Amino acid sequence: MPNHFHLMVLVNYIELGINTKGFAQSEALGENKRSLNFSIGLLLRTYTNAINKQEKRSGSLFRKETKAECINCSNGITPSFIVKNGITQVNIRQEFPEYQYPQVCFNYIHQNPVKAGMVKNATDWEFSSAKDYAGLRNGKLINKNIAKEYIIL
Repeated sequence: MPNHFHLMVLVNYIELGINTKGFAQSEALGENKRSLNFSIGLLLRTYTNAINKQEKRSGSLFRKETKAECINCSNGITPSFIVKNGITQVNIRQEFPEYQYPQVCFNYIHQNPVKAGMVKNATDWEFSSAKDYAGLRNGKLINKNIAKEYIIL
């Protein structure tokens, strides 16, 4: 999308910081973890700094209203979601798999440019992983095996 983007990311570990020898420490999800919002903010700030340096400019590139939500864990889930049989779902009454929240997010992300009227098909949007999931491009950022654990491809 020209004015925003969506990421669906699997977090394997969280970097805790730099140890006394100057190397980054990493740890499985646990205490003293950095929030996903903080990490995404760090990503956006780093990208902004690189663009500003390249373009010899200053200022922000993104709005401050960035947010992140865990879609496959029960800790910190907003009231719109429930966990049933270990799966995070939109809090609705129907019992259909297409209403599982990871699937809803996956579909929403790929249909976003279609609903905005920018393309006819999700696979027509150049900046979408829909092409990769459809086998029309060999994307390096997707992992179909992991995706299959959370969504119906």
